[in-house]
Amino acid sequence: MPPTISGADGPRASYAGAGVDIDAGERAVEALRPFAEKASRPEVMGGIGGFAGLFALKMGRYTEPVLAASTDGVGTKIAIAQALDKHDTIGLDLVAMVVDDLVVCGAEPLFLQDYIAVGRLVPDQVATIVKGIAEGCQQAGCALLGGETAEHPGLMEDGSYDISATGVGIVEADAMLRPDRVRPGDVLLAMGSSGLHSNGFSLARHVLLEIARMPLAGHVEEFGHTLGEELLVPTRIYARDCLALAAETGVRTFAHITGGGLARNLARVLPAGLEAVVERGTWTPAPVFKLIASRGRVDRAEMEKTFNMGVGMVAVVPADDVDRALAVLTARHVPAWVLGEVRRAGAEAPVDGPVHLKGDHPRF
Repeated sequence: MPPTISGADGPRASYAGAGVDIDAGERAVEALRPFAEKASRPEVMGGIGGFAGLFALKMGRYTEPVLAASTDGVGTKIAIAQALDKHDTIGLDLVAMVVDDLVVCGAEPLFLQDYIAVGRLVPDQVATIVKGIAEGCQQAGCALLGGETAEHPGLMEDGSYDISATGVGIVEADAMLRPDRVRPGDVLLAMGSSGLHSNGFSLARHVLLEIARMPLAGHVEEFGHTLGEELLVPTRIYARDCLALAAETGVRTFAHITGGGLARNLARVLPAGLEAVVERGTWTPAPVFKLIASRGRVDRAEMEKTFNMGVGMVAVVPADDVDRALAVLTARHVPAWVLGEVRRAGAEAPVDGPVHLKGDHPRF
């Protein structure tokens, strides 16, 4: 569509002609409204469409509240959603990446605001994305407190989009989980991932789609479904599971296993003077990780610093709380197992950092 229209005085420029359709934006808001309204909490004031989201914090509930905030996106996993024209789960990934960072310190997610940038606004597509975000917020127990959809013609291609979100949580100061709570003898409990989650997709796409030239619609025997379906499995949302664990046990802290893998993310929650030992023999990574490693001839070190390898979250708990913690997670249908332990660091600082991955994965 040319950015001008004819008039009595010659061509006249318009915003719609330049590629931004305000009417489409209003239709998108109306289409997503019922989904967003389901992702609410009693503290939410007003509704969708205001200039700012309002959240009434009940201060009487807290003694010394600390607010936690996290911002994230989904990365190039979006390229798979766009290639398959399937946009109903990418919002779940977005929520997971934000709220699962918040709960690492013990914060309860309160609300989330999303940002969706598109080349050309297609109301149904945006509504489908927001439907997934709203579903993720419901799973996490937080409100979707509004957001922004921006049309960027000339900067982004028609049909393309990117999404991000910021979440805010709250935790009592004396209940905040942090590295200085970790002690020698503490046990590492793994919570299984649902797959690749939302990290490492640039490498996964390079290997599977460019090197191996595997079709997204092709059935993969090891998965029992298509490659595209496997790559779009939503990121597991651990927020409520972690909060339940914090309420029932003396958990010290959590580590959300995202970019950087087990070693680098575990290192972020270890205080000086302590190190962690992870036993690879305690679990077998899902077939998708083996497929990437074999088809791309990706070495183990590269795999382990790029992907979660089957562990999406790690809880650090006192040794006498292990059985209770595993029972809580089992009751919540979260696959969990003893992954390793925390010990005092040796006299010499290890060259590979404070996290040691030992042994080999069975059948990998």
